[in-house]
Amino acid sequence: MAYLYTPWLLLTQILLQVAKYEAKVPAIIVFGDSSVDSGNNNRISTPLKSNFKPYGRDFAGGQPTGRFSNGRVPPDFISEAFGLKPSVPAYLDPKYGISDFATGVCFASAGTGYDTATSDVLNVIPLWKEVEYYKEYQNKLRAYLGEAKAKRILTEALYLISLGTNDFLENYYTIPTRQMEFTVQQYEDFLIGLSENFIREIYSLGVRKISLTGLPPMGCLPLERARNFMANHDCVQEHNNVAVEFNGKLSNMVAKLNQELPGLRILFTDKIYQLFYQIIKRPSSYGFEVTEVACCATGTFEMSYLCNENNPYTCKDANKYVFWDAFHPTDKTNKILAASLIGILRETFK
Repeated sequence: MAYLYTPWLLLTQILLQVAKYEAKVPAIIVFGDSSVDSGNNNRISTPLKSNFKPYGRDFAGGQPTGRFSNGRVPPDFISEAFGLKPSVPAYLDPKYGISDFATGVCFASAGTGYDTATSDVLNVIPLWKEVEYYKEYQNKLRAYLGEAKAKRILTEALYLISLGTNDFLENYYTIPTRQMEFTVQQYEDFLIGLSENFIREIYSLGVRKISLTGLPPMGCLPLERARNFMANHDCVQEHNNVAVEFNGKLSNMVAKLNQELPGLRILFTDKIYQLFYQIIKRPSSYGFEVTEVACCATGTFEMSYLCNENNPYTCKDANKYVFWDAFHPTDKTNKILAASLIGILRETFK
């Protein structure tokens, strides 16, 4: 299958390089969950951390950063492609200051969601607190650069938002509280309302350019497959159906806000679901060998502290795997997903 893999690598490099030299975005600013967290959970009291090996073993320097990956997460690749830093620093990381954050900053927290009840499950940063950190960042940026330059950066920056998976898998399908309040369709609508309120709030703070990522094929995560005994550990189709349904509602909400709010441009990246699903179903076409289980430990249930460097089962070459731990993609998968967006991001926000 090498003949399929090589062209994909070439396409990935071309997309990244073209965007790097042509696109003009002064900063990448990130809200969301573990799919985009670059280390904020390191600084809070939560069991959901990844600041230890083997996490980060393929990151520059080979050190764990708090990213739930063996390497980088999608915002890092997007930042580099836009000619900015090769990685987006976490706002709570004491190694960085406002001079570093002027070209990119991440407020995301692994384990969070649109629903505040989701962040309560593992005591992580709720979305409303990410917004409070953003307000604090705005004030620091104004003090550092002056009102005019700070305003230009805040207005012209590309805001990446990735949320929602934890609301279903960590909260709705695991904790009975929301199931007693809502049917799954009602819960989808509840989350859509929260998402809309969040976007309206950051719009009121000056945000104008947003890339919003919907749900992935969450029923195909190794953790979900491991639990799916009755279907031979295949993907949980019910959860994938919910993801597709929710993404459709998100798309409608985005279209409404793009019409209603002057100057706002939201790109809803619904193509990520389909690409991710293709990678999972046809891994060899993208240079992967293993998709049912993850690289770390047994690859079925492990993530965070259950994924540790002393486990003898952890794979040697993560590039053969779609998933790094039972919930998160490898660096290579993240790179492919990010590269698929570069062209449309550049065209939308040029």
